[in-house]
Amino acid sequence: MGHKEKVNKLIDENIAEIHKLIQKKIEIWSDYVLFSGLWWLSIGLSVIPWIIWYVLRKKNSTDRILYAGFFVMTISLALDILGDQFSLWHYRYNVLPIVPTYFPWDITLMPVSVMILLQVKANGNPLIKAILFGLFSAYLAEPFFHWLEIYVPTKWRYTYSFPIQIILYLVAHYLSRREKFSPFYQIK
Repeated sequence: MGHKEKVNKLIDENIAEIHKLIQKKIEIWSDYVLFSGLWWLSIGLSVIPWIIWYVLRKKNSTDRILYAGFFVMTISLALDILGDQFSLWHYRYNVLPIVPTYFPWDITLMPVSVMILLQVKANGNPLIKAILFGLFSAYLAEPFFHWLEIYVPTKWRYTYSFPIQIILYLVAHYLSRREKFSPFYQIK
């Protein structure tokens, strides 16, 4: 067997094992997680903050704020997937069994929190707001989800999240202030 064939065989065997584990995860989720109290909490946390934001948002800034929010969502998802894949943490009681991240955190809580903060005292000092966001996320929200036993840090400390949250907020703030978009031109 050549090198390429050996590599292909190893990868295919690994994929088969992963598939078996995913099937087991779906079985556990459907038997024990789906419709549990923590699952319903996750559903609420996935929907209600968006409704609150929709009501509170400054309508003339919707596009600008969503631009920053989608950035936060994308980075949160990417970092959460990496953390899960490297076994730095994992989640229980997921909304969907095949998503390795905590859907409400990445898709709702992080971006909506940032979007609301960007609008509250919009001309306030972004560094102070970033530090407050980092403190709240790292030292209140993460421990709360850990206490609920939804979030399980294995090789991660809350303190590691603090500077990441600050940077995430500051970049979102920067993006929300951009005005140099050229208009679309129709392709002929």
